Amino acid sequence: MPYVNIKITDEGATQEQKAALIEGVTDLLAKTLGKNPATTVVVIDEVPMENWGIGGQSVKFLRQKSKEG
Repeated sequence: MPYVNIKITDEGATQEQKAALIEGVTDLLAKTLGKNPATTVVVIDEVPMENWGIGGQSVKFLRQKSKEG
């Protein structure tokens, strides 16, 4: 039973986009590894940008900084 955890920042991914991710990952595991789609679990966690850091700074700060400069 494959378990896939996708983490994305909470920037407004639509229900359709998330459904496409779930379907696409499930299909990929079925086609590539022969995994049963009925037992494949895909979880999408949406993380607030201030809780996601890159290079010592939050994504929220980095995005604000890039808009300014």
